[in-house]
Amino acid sequence: MNLPKFVEMIEVCPRDGFQNIHDLIPFDTKVAVIKQLATAGYQRIEICSFVSPKAIPQMADAVEVVASTRDVLKSNGVKTAALVPNARGVETAVACGIDELTYVISVSEKHNMANVKRTPEESMEEFKALIGRYGDKVRFRLSLATALGCPFGEEIRTERVLEMAKFGFELGCEEVMIADTVGMANPVRVSSLMTALVHAYGPDKFIMHLHDTRGLALANTLAAMQLGLHKFESAVGGLGGCPFAPGAAGNVASEDVLNMLTEMGVETGVSADALNEAVMLIREGVHAPIVSHMAGLYKKSTCV
Repeated sequence: MNLPKFVEMIEVCPRDGFQNIHDLIPFDTKVAVIKQLATAGYQRIEICSFVSPKAIPQMADAVEVVASTRDVLKSNGVKTAALVPNARGVETAVACGIDELTYVISVSEKHNMANVKRTPEESMEEFKALIGRYGDKVRFRLSLATALGCPFGEEIRTERVLEMAKFGFELGCEEVMIADTVGMANPVRVSSLMTALVHAYGPDKFIMHLHDTRGLALANTLAAMQLGLHKFESAVGGLGGCPFAPGAAGNVASEDVLNMLTEMGVETGVSADALNEAVMLIREGVHAPIVSHMAGLYKKSTCV
C-alpha cells in the first residue's frame, strides 16, 4: 500500500470535541485534559475557539484556559491552535499568544449562513481583510467546512472546493483544511476530491478533518493516506460535532486513528498510554459518551 512513513496527528478535542457538549465542563477538567494531551507527543493541539459565549457557551472561559495551559504546552514543544470566526476573535487570540488560527468558511452556502450568518463570499472577504491586518502577527490556516458533503442537501462541487483552496493559498495560507463536517464522506468521494486537490497543490498543503457519523472515518483516513496526505485532525474519545449542522456526530477518535496507524507501521510520535489517561480524565469530568473502539483497552505499557 502507498502509505506515508509518518502521519502528524493534530488533536482537536479541547475545541471541537468540547464545543457541542450541553453540560458546561468544569474549568479544572478542561485544563487537566489539555495538560495531559500536552504530554502525549503532539506537535499541535487546537485548544479552544474565540467565539461569542452566547453562540458557544462551552468556550466562554477560553482566555483563562489558554493562560492556564500555555506554559505546559510550550514546555512540551506543542504549538497551539484556535478557531476564530471574526476580527474580535483574532484580536483576542493574538493577545493570548496563540500560534496559529483556523478560520472556517463553508463550501456550502446554507451551512455558512447557519454557522456564521454570512455567505461564503462575505466570509472570504473578511478573511482577506484579516490576513491583511494580522498576517504578519500570526499564522492563519483556512478550513473548508462541508467540503465533502452538506447537511442541508446542497451539492458540493469539486471545482468549487478547488477555487476556495486556491483563494486560501493565494492569500498566503500554508495549509488548507478539508473538513467532512458532518461525516457524509466515503472513500470514493475522498479519493475523488483529494486527487484533484493533491494534483493541483501536492499532499503537504492539506489537513484532513474527518467525522465518524456513519462509521467511515477510518476508511476515509486510509483513502486520503493512499494519496500521500499525512496530516489528520482527530479528537480523543471521539467527542465533537458541529452545533449548527443537523445530525453532526463526533470526530474520528484519536485513539482509534493511532491504533490503526500503529498497526500499519506508520509513525506518529503520539503515546497510546497518554491518550488513555486523557480518556479517563474525560470520563471522570465530562458528561458525554466516549465512543471510540480503543478507549480503555490500553493500560500502562500493556495492550490487553
